[in-house]
Amino acid sequence: MTDRTEERTFAALPPEPGRGFAQTWWGRAWLKALEDAALDSGQVKTGRRLARAGAVGAVSVRPGRITAVVQDRDRTAHRADVLLQELPEEHWDRFLDMAAERAGHIAALLDRDMPPHLVEDAAAAGVDLLPALGDLEAECDCGAWDHCGHTAALCYQMARLLDEDPFVLLLMRGRGERRLLDELQELTSAPARESPVTGREGVDAAEAYAAQNILPPLPALPELPDEPGRPPSLDMETMPAPGVDPTGVEFLAAAAAGQAYRLLAEALASGHGQRAVEAELTLGQDAVRLAADGPEKAITQRLAEGSGRDREELQLAICAWRYGGVAALSVLEDEWAVEAVSPTRARAALESAWDEDERPRLRAAGNRWTTDGASAQLRLGRDGRWWPYRKERGRWAPAGPAAKDPATALATAEGNPMNG
Repeated sequence: MTDRTEERTFAALPPEPGRGFAQTWWGRAWLKALEDAALDSGQVKTGRRLARAGAVGAVSVRPGRITAVVQDRDRTAHRADVLLQELPEEHWDRFLDMAAERAGHIAALLDRDMPPHLVEDAAAAGVDLLPALGDLEAECDCGAWDHCGHTAALCYQMARLLDEDPFVLLLMRGRGERRLLDELQELTSAPARESPVTGREGVDAAEAYAAQNILPPLPALPELPDEPGRPPSLDMETMPAPGVDPTGVEFLAAAAAGQAYRLLAEALASGHGQRAVEAELTLGQDAVRLAADGPEKAITQRLAEGSGRDREELQLAICAWRYGGVAALSVLEDEWAVEAVSPTRARAALESAWDEDERPRLRAAGNRWTTDGASAQLRLGRDGRWWPYRKERGRWAPAGPAAKDPATALATAEGNPMNG
């Protein structure tokens, strides 16, 4: 049963205008639960300003709840409470058993540290220590039904307390430091329970392999989320460190989430294990992949410069990427001699694509065949597919996806302008 008499009170912290909140990863996880769930981001920003200005009074922490008096800018005081569900007894039993088996977890907590593997091991045991989306409930006498500036300020102040002592989070979950350590001490000092004596220990390896069904079936694959995760906001109302571009970092974080989502979708698709592993992208290819997501103009310009392209060259590369990824980008930027690889196959494809009286006049140069009017072009990829190109503003631009035969590709080139 939860000890309702256990409570800790922390004195009000002084204003720190230039200080960021949540220096530890678990403190940032606490704030993420607030920022992701708050319906009004303006209230979150107000709370951040209040906390930074020292408007949060002494913070009382007890199982399931934290409380403080928060003053508005006009000095009006409000009682703010933030609630977090306590862990049930069976979850604490599993957590204690897990921690007792790993001395490093206890040592880390005593050092006021909460390493990721402690939280991961707890989660594997079915115990969620850190709050998730929607876990932090707000109560305030200002009358707000969701997080207001006062409860948000309390959450930001709580993040600073969590940085100093992760036992504060465990107290909210229902166990104070003293009780938790006493229970761990009792578990680790208890004599090991003797296993019942049997005629033999374990199972012979050959026998287990022959049985085949000695292990339980693998769990079902997780379901694919509806969309990629959202990276946290970097709006900290302070100047970033020299050389740090918050807009660029936010873009990269969102791009990484999107790429992770794509990889997960492919991994969960049938037949994934039989597919070849994709080659790692070069810096130039990766810049085009990122630019294809449509970032802000300033970021697009940086990607162009970083990949050694001018703005128009990057737009052509983006167009090619959208039609066919790495293969299409290679056809755009690389010219190679067909004579050294597959001249017979290319010649046969060109001769069989049209009837004798319909065959267009094409001038060959490397892996490229240009029509007499120089308005359309075919490019042969190294995989044997034909790519349509069209003259746009003095440059050859991709006109569509690849085709297996040159006639289809040329028809696309002569009918479609660049779509980028």
